[in-house]
Amino acid sequence: MPYERTGYAPWSLTREAGVESATVDGTIQVPQYGQPVIDIGFVDEIGNWKGRKSDDRNFFAIQKDEAVANGGDFLTPSVNADDTWPLDMDGFTAVQVAIRATNAGNYKMTAVMGPDTVNFANLSPIDAASTIRLANGNPSTSNGAFAKAFEDDAEVLTANVWEVFTIQDRLAGQKVLQFKITNNSGDVSSVETAFRRLV
Repeated sequence: MPYERTGYAPWSLTREAGVESATVDGTIQVPQYGQPVIDIGFVDEIGNWKGRKSDDRNFFAIQKDEAVANGGDFLTPSVNADDTWPLDMDGFTAVQVAIRATNAGNYKMTAVMGPDTVNFANLSPIDAASTIRLANGNPSTSNGAFAKAFEDDAEVLTANVWEVFTIQDRLAGQKVLQFKITNNSGDVSSVETAFRRLV
């Protein structure tokens, strides 16, 4: 089999029909071999380079909230030291939330908007710590109305171990994402949290 062969170029049919003024050659060289391609990104419609997203390798934005009272809550994660927001879901479809508490029992998790000191794309200020609401694509479950994007009223945690919870699709693309976690374990608890985003 030849390494390359000559084929008709689809954009030059006018020249092939005999019109001599066509400026594009009527034939192209078509490779006859397989060649691997690595896709690392693309140029968007305004000329900006966009790299392909990949899963976070490790958990990040590790935060420890000390002595959270029973019935008390806290927001996580916090703003980075350089004033950037760590939990931006732009280009990601799922997020893993890791929690380690010193007291076993129930904990509530709600997805909320991040702080009003960080822009949401080009909007500022945003309604900080407000519940994120969405309407999904299934009219039989949403009826066109907005509902809480994510709220788990009572997740039972074991003391002093990391427990990882994966939230698929609901928070995809959400910028400035934060979680409000409530200690309903029955006693004071110190709570560590960390996050990992998945494509």
